[in-house]
Amino acid sequence: MAVTNNFIADRHVLVTGAAGLLGSEVVKQLLDEGYHVTAIYHFTPLNLSHPNLAVKQCDILDVASLEDVMKNMTHVYHCAALVSFEPKEKYHLFKINIEGTENIVNACIFANVKKLIHVSSVSALGRIRNGETLTEDVQWTEETSNSIYAKSKYLGELEVWRGIGEGLQAAIVNPSIILGGNNWDDGSSALFKSAYNEFKWYTEGISGFVDVRDVAHAMLLLMNSEISGQRFILSAENLSYKKLFTMMANGFNKKPPPRKVTPLMAEIVWRLEALKGMITGKKRLLTKETARTAQATVYYDHSKILKALPQFHFTPIADTIELTCKSLKEKYNL
Repeated sequence: MAVTNNFIADRHVLVTGAAGLLGSEVVKQLLDEGYHVTAIYHFTPLNLSHPNLAVKQCDILDVASLEDVMKNMTHVYHCAALVSFEPKEKYHLFKINIEGTENIVNACIFANVKKLIHVSSVSALGRIRNGETLTEDVQWTEETSNSIYAKSKYLGELEVWRGIGEGLQAAIVNPSIILGGNNWDDGSSALFKSAYNEFKWYTEGISGFVDVRDVAHAMLLLMNSEISGQRFILSAENLSYKKLFTMMANGFNKKPPPRKVTPLMAEIVWRLEALKGMITGKKRLLTKETARTAQATVYYDHSKILKALPQFHFTPIADTIELTCKSLKEKYNL
């Protein structure tokens, strides 16, 4: 992505959720391009130091603090979100993913921000549509959305569309399952930890997967384009969970999962996990929503982003897994 010094100097860039897997990658790519970046976090600060980086604590639910940090900002990347499939997290999911996004949109309008890039999710499209290929035109319905998280992302996305209707320049990205990073104790990266620990079970379900670097790169390209009022699926490949776990296990020289989880078995296990969670109070490894999603066969069409950004291409997931396994082995001395 070629940009001029004047182009960069005219921008004051804000990144929310900067300590997360995607937010931190967006910050890194912006800094690599020479931008001055303000990165905000809520609980965990961004573990990065750079002369062009200002790191600030800010709760996106605190309107006054958000408006203060938004002063003089010209471009905003909204990556902050809560990802959880626990029904008991509904209140926090709705507060952060809906009300938080509403606050971001309002603050952008109030500060006359030139453009917003919002991170939604393919779950906002309605994920449980077995055997179908989903595009950006699909309509979300209660029947095809199997989680509170999905509903929170859909309603949060509506806040961005409302802002666009009020004159805000904005584009939305809908990533599938994001892979990458070097922390396997958080988010989707925990899949790598399961593979390293030789998790024994697999499903025949199919979903989309994408490299975190590709999502961040697409966001930067969209920000630097004239595109507004559109959303884009970001998903490199549609893979079965069996193939995904096998590639991860091979990356660690571990045994791939040998046992298939049937739909009936999945229904039994999530109920046992629910009972276990009630007794121990610990967060469940498997919920009704994740169990059913893992059984679903869902394909995502990524042709729109490739047509909109001819210079953009997706990293093969095999390469993503190889690089991520290497990074994790180095970090954890495996």
